[in-house]
Amino acid sequence: MTTDAVFTRPTHSEPISRRIALRTRGHSHDRVTRLVSPGDIGERIKPFVFLDYFDADPASAPKFGFHPHSGIATLTLILSGQASYKETTGRGGVIDTGGVEWMRASSGVWHTGGMFGSERIKGFQLWVAMPPELELAEPESQYLSASDFHSAGPARVIVGEHDGVRSIVGSPRGVTYLDVHLRAGERWTFRPAKGHDVTWLASHKGTLATPERISTGELAVFEESDRPIEFEALTDAGFVLGSAVKHPYDLVTGHYSVHTNVDSLRIGEKNIADLGRRLHNQGVLGRVGR
Repeated sequence: MTTDAVFTRPTHSEPISRRIALRTRGHSHDRVTRLVSPGDIGERIKPFVFLDYFDADPASAPKFGFHPHSGIATLTLILSGQASYKETTGRGGVIDTGGVEWMRASSGVWHTGGMFGSERIKGFQLWVAMPPELELAEPESQYLSASDFHSAGPARVIVGEHDGVRSIVGSPRGVTYLDVHLRAGERWTFRPAKGHDVTWLASHKGTLATPERISTGELAVFEESDRPIEFEALTDAGFVLGSAVKHPYDLVTGHYSVHTNVDSLRIGEKNIADLGRRLHNQGVLGRVGR
């Protein structure tokens, strides 16, 4: 996928600080904006390999049929509204405002979901690449409500640990994902965990200064470092922020899968194809194919 990302190169006159290395507004289609894909920015910020932002009225929202994944975990964060979900494991239900779906596909899962209810829905779907010991493990999933999460200051801890607050999401070590809200004029300093050299944010509301300005709809990737980043909200602002130890493995991709090597991808895609055929024979899928 091509991207309109802009790289910011420092000059000798600029102060030494953690700068924005890349920024993009992604590509929008049918009320969904693709901000990160494995073949572009995902290579730079792995293990975060995919990010979509969605903002839609349920009556006109795009429909998502059953589709498979392997080798990754998907995390859907509902900022407002409601979303439905259903897995081929037999699980299904509705996620309300502030809730989260964490589905570690690993060896292979098919799932579907969509907008639900009457309230406008906004949120992010993130893919996280798994390390070798988890990319072909048994699938696991968690469906959590807003009350299952706790905050460290203005940052709700969705994945990992931050400032002494730990999420109950069963993510691999070395990954943090925050849902941050700042009031106009408020300042906040993000201090990544030791060794977290990847940091990015995606803004869904307002304008921030880092000191470079970041506005609604932008994704900004910071230069690799584990130094703190200072933020000031120039207006009321909301954004998600990802921080991690950089994934040291290759991204070997299929249609719906991301693995660390060709053999694992082959196994994962065979698993989801076999599962798809069984679902087709059971009448769950109208047809098998990708």
